[in-house]
Amino acid sequence: MITLWDDGMVTATDGRSVRWHRALPAAGEWLPAHGGTGVLHALGRGMLAVVTPHRVAAYRIADGDLRWVLPAREGCAFEPARAVRHGKTLLLTQPCTGPVPTAQVIAVDDLGQITPHRRPLGNEVREKGAEPRPEHVNPEKVVAPPR
Repeated sequence: MITLWDDGMVTATDGRSVRWHRALPAAGEWLPAHGGTGVLHALGRGMLAVVTPHRVAAYRIADGDLRWVLPAREGCAFEPARAVRHGKTLLLTQPCTGPVPTAQVIAVDDLGQITPHRRPLGNEVREKGAEPRPEHVNPEKVVAPPR
């Protein structure tokens, strides 16, 4: 079970004990005034998206590890209550203020913002003693030598 508290804390429990706590940055004033509608979204592969006007943060449900953050564009804000699921994708509106108000729809999934040619992040929890798997699946990518 995962709970969002009105002070901006996200807590995961197994029904008997707390597994992890995470604080949402810059949510302390916004959350009590607007409620938690649309803030928590389960994503594929054991990930949880937390949507606030300023950013989207994704946590691994197993251990609360922060996996990625997507900030809103300058002059824009996400609208958590208007998020819509479409299959494995979460669609978010991001209206912007300015001389000509605009709106944008952002698509995210367990790997972050959906963009062409993105690389996997390795969000899975590895078993102890398991062989490390390459984070970048493109063998042609140049890797800097260790220091």
